[in-house]
Amino acid sequence: MKKYRNKSPEEVIKLVTTEIIERSIKLGSKKNRSIYISVTSGGKGTDVLTLNPKTNEGRINLEKFFTPIRRHYTFSGLGSPEEPNAIHWRSLNLPFGRRTLLTFQVAISFLLKGTPIKNKFYKWMGAHIGKGAEIMQMTWLDHFRPELIFIGDNTLLGAYTQLTVHAYEGAGKFRYGLIEIGNNCKLGAGTGMGPIQIEDNVRILPGTTLSPYFSVIKSGSVVGWNPPNVKELKPEDDKK
Repeated sequence: MKKYRNKSPEEVIKLVTTEIIERSIKLGSKKNRSIYISVTSGGKGTDVLTLNPKTNEGRINLEKFFTPIRRHYTFSGLGSPEEPNAIHWRSLNLPFGRRTLLTFQVAISFLLKGTPIKNKFYKWMGAHIGKGAEIMQMTWLDHFRPELIFIGDNTLLGAYTQLTVHAYEGAGKFRYGLIEIGNNCKLGAGTGMGPIQIEDNVRILPGTTLSPYFSVIKSGSVVGWNPPNVKELKPEDDKK
């Protein structure tokens, strides 16, 4: 998506959140529901009607709400599926056309090898992919909002890695956030993560689940399971 290109993560999540607020105002009015947005996963939050960017007061309130810009947000008040006026959280996020297109794009991306062509395909979907990045087969980049995913230069994502920017929590509540992976990182096969910030030169061992256990991984870290309790055999022990 062109409007998300060459923008910082903070600018992108602000754009995405504003779009969802606008859709929630429209759908909430249609379904006669009050929808709320929060900067945390708990709490009632702020009524989206007070953040309408199409009104002067709403624009002022929206700028205050975005001061500071957060790395993740939560929407609630959509109702449970049994309620006749419930709003599906996927409908709140994106219109049907783009949701359908992204589903097909993600399915195709599973089978593509880690080549520059695949990187261009991900950029077409909206993800931000750095130079020299390699994304192996069967890696899943979340189709919820690919533009919330940032992958740095010369970073490797092993096969079966999963990058998930959203989580549905039931009862008409969902949250989403940014995934930032720095430069020169190595993510082993089967790594799983939600919204997170990974700094440069980080190595993730295969099969590691990062979120919700981590929110920031510092530069140069090695993350994985504890090593097995194996004692190194010393040369003098070998002679006994």
